[in-house]
Amino acid sequence: MAARIKTVTFGEIMLRLSPPGFERFFQSPLLQATFGGGEANVAVSLAQFGFDSHYVTRVPANAIGDGAVRALRAEGVQTEFVQRGGERLGIYFAEAGASQRASTVVYDRANASVGRVKRGDVPWADIFAGASWFHTTGITPALGDSVADATHEAVDAARAAGVTVSLDLNYRAKLWGKERAREVMRPLATKADVLIANEEDIQASLGLEVAGADVSGGHLDVAGYREVADRVAREFGVKQVAITLRESFSASRNGWSAVLLDAPTGAFHQGPRYDVTLVDRIGGGDSFAAGLIYGLATGRGAEAALRFAIAASALKQTIPGDFNRVTAAEVDRLCQGDGSGRVQR
Repeated sequence: MAARIKTVTFGEIMLRLSPPGFERFFQSPLLQATFGGGEANVAVSLAQFGFDSHYVTRVPANAIGDGAVRALRAEGVQTEFVQRGGERLGIYFAEAGASQRASTVVYDRANASVGRVKRGDVPWADIFAGASWFHTTGITPALGDSVADATHEAVDAARAAGVTVSLDLNYRAKLWGKERAREVMRPLATKADVLIANEEDIQASLGLEVAGADVSGGHLDVAGYREVADRVAREFGVKQVAITLRESFSASRNGWSAVLLDAPTGAFHQGPRYDVTLVDRIGGGDSFAAGLIYGLATGRGAEAALRFAIAASALKQTIPGDFNRVTAAEVDRLCQGDGSGRVQR
């Protein structure tokens, strides 16, 4: 039996607290507790797809940290490189929107354990032994200066080990401003092989404008995305640039697609578009990143990898919680046109 592809992700896992269904915060005295976070969501997807998925983070040595590790293990993620220590696990409160009422996220993540990780704390050379792919996002360095430095260290170690690096810009305005984001993310982008973003991420983190982007109006000019993808590849030396295209008609209905520039060949691919009735859009971008990693790492080619990534993400947005609990076979069925939603008997 062939060895499974080993992947590594680095970031923060958080406790997610949400009111039931589509209730407002504290409409009833109930909050549902699950776990999630950008890179953790990618690690879970890759494990579901059959990869040897390893996750690197730091969580507190208490029952809440135990719960986070247990949640990862339950999804098949390898947790031997999860460090224990620090004060607390970050929390985020997520209220699901509907129709014209937007979803809302409130963070409570100051002094979280992972934000104290610094250069030299993680044995990256050991972690990357036998690995094929490393993934992180712009959320992690936004947590503090020391962890931003540790993120650069991780990417440098991955490159030294010959590991492919993907970077999802994932700009979070509630964590840092555009000026600081660009100070950190522009140098980090030059070290990535694959860059993943949406139009807001590119504008905020890299300082590049995307022409024709009217997300709230539901109108996207693909030519503008081609132009900015070319600029990203040229200015930052990135081999592949993937940009997700979300048309936000309401909190319940989105158009979902993406484009991919393959810089070595100059080919620009526009993927299929899905009209998604949203159950939970949180983690949608992470499931796209995982799908793209899966497609590229298994040698499917740029266009096929893009199609797989879009389909994986469309499916995730029908599943409550952060994690994308679908298999590669289920994604492939959607890629092949089976989007009817009929009962599988």
